[in-house]
Amino acid sequence: MTSPTTAPTAVPSRSYASGIQRAFACSPHPSSTVPGSTLIKTVESFYVRPRWLFVRVETVGGVVGWGEGTLEGHSEAVQGALADIARRLVGWDAMHIEDIYTYLYRHRFYRGGGVLMSAMSGVDIALWDIKGKLLGVPVWQLLGGAVRERCQVYGWIGGDRPADVLEQAKARKTQGFTKVKMNATESVGWLDSPHALDETVSRLAAVKSVGVDAGLDFHGRLHKPMAKQLAALLEPHRPLFIEEPLLPGQVPELKDLYSKTTIPIALGERLFTRQDVRPYLEAGCIDIIQPDIAHAGGISETRKIAIMAEAYDVGVAPHCPLGPIAFAASLQVGFATPNFVICEMSWGMHYNTGGFDLLTYVTNPDVFAVRDGHVDLLTAPGLGVELNEKLIRAEAAAAAELEPWSNPVFRGPDGSVREW
Repeated sequence: MTSPTTAPTAVPSRSYASGIQRAFACSPHPSSTVPGSTLIKTVESFYVRPRWLFVRVETVGGVVGWGEGTLEGHSEAVQGALADIARRLVGWDAMHIEDIYTYLYRHRFYRGGGVLMSAMSGVDIALWDIKGKLLGVPVWQLLGGAVRERCQVYGWIGGDRPADVLEQAKARKTQGFTKVKMNATESVGWLDSPHALDETVSRLAAVKSVGVDAGLDFHGRLHKPMAKQLAALLEPHRPLFIEEPLLPGQVPELKDLYSKTTIPIALGERLFTRQDVRPYLEAGCIDIIQPDIAHAGGISETRKIAIMAEAYDVGVAPHCPLGPIAFAASLQVGFATPNFVICEMSWGMHYNTGGFDLLTYVTNPDVFAVRDGHVDLLTAPGLGVELNEKLIRAEAAAAAELEPWSNPVFRGPDGSVREW
């Protein structure tokens, strides 16, 4: 008779002891137990270079949350909306995020759109930051806990008029990126010469030769006659995805293009709510949804968009050519979202000029370190990013004397306006 064998000692949870299942301490803020301390005391906004709009919310108990409501080229309009929101919200309980979101969205009669949703986004992100700090946990804990230990990210190459992409792709690889994105074309006519698309194919081939994958942002610059040609030309070169191959709102046209290519189609930076996203999901014409957390209602609405997209087997890749607060908030959603695939990162992006970049206002920049194409789990309470408030206030005062950022204007050889 053989002797009994020893039962296996391996326990599934042990294999994750140093990963997402590891224990995290909770250190609630002292004010969290004081009645009335969580009421909103102030709501402020700061336009800072290169083109970002930060939102600061402080509670009676002294907890500060930071948000970002950047709407590129429309900062003054968003600040006007934020002034109105601030007047309404002082005295409300910062912990009641969903009620505040619902009030701001539904009790205004006119709802949605880039300006109002961006203003709401800045406040919403700040409230999640406050709640995490009050309870002593990172925001992803409040969203159900982490489902991954790191988030995949990509960097930009090529600029507004794509050029010098080979050397820039090599530099990005050295920085730790495994994936990049670049604009597909410069300005293109409604019906242009087919040769206007040749350089796009050459650029993609050059970038892929470095050993990185590349997404191509059509940026809505191409209309149907050119978009379908370019998608066909790119097919053999297998880009990571094509982004905004047609303008927002063209759902049937996008569905037609979707049926003609195997390249993953991504879009969403100009969609601001679940209602905006819904037609694309129902039509089955996208593979990746790209809500911008600074435009799409902040963490609250972005999370809901992601949950809705999962039901359609659509991945989530937050659009984020913006500042450190929006990036941290996007990562927090990514850490807790099963269908998250990748996040945009503006470090070294072509819009970040004048010495202002993703890390300029951050006092703990190591949390955004890129390793093997990923950013590790943020573990500090709230958003996990610490900001230099003194610098933000000083820069906002300086930026107020300057013309705010506005996007370039593209015109064709006949003088007519083209899509940027």
